[in-house]
Amino acid sequence: MGVRRLGLAALCSAALLAALPAWAQTAAPQPMVRNGMLTMQGGEAVYNNLCAACHMRDAKGAAGAGVYPALAGDRRLAAAAYPIRLVIHGQKGMPAFGSLLANDQIAAVVTYVRTHFANAYAAPVTAAEVQAMR
Repeated sequence: MGVRRLGLAALCSAALLAALPAWAQTAAPQPMVRNGMLTMQGGEAVYNNLCAACHMRDAKGAAGAGVYPALAGDRRLAAAAYPIRLVIHGQKGMPAFGSLLANDQIAAVVTYVRTHFANAYAAPVTAAEVQAMR
């Protein structure tokens, strides 16, 4: 009976190893780092790769090991300076991303959050605004 279980374990392991290449192709792309900066482009890409881990894909936040505030329908996002400052410098449990993201990336993600998830703050944030807050 021990040999049978060993054979079953080997078969399961072989099936898992065979499935790994297909799984890797469907997994979310990992952000690349170049010269100490993340290279992903576009507000949605930055949000999905950095922000969604805590604030969730739907931006409704989460609670568990910590409390991650909702960004969906957040009135504090009306003033663009508020989320720009948080992304650059962090606050409490939120890490600072200013050293990892370029001005255009921060502008893109802040604009994305302010125009999605039941937020309707249409004025786009510019890289110049971000630079001014660094």
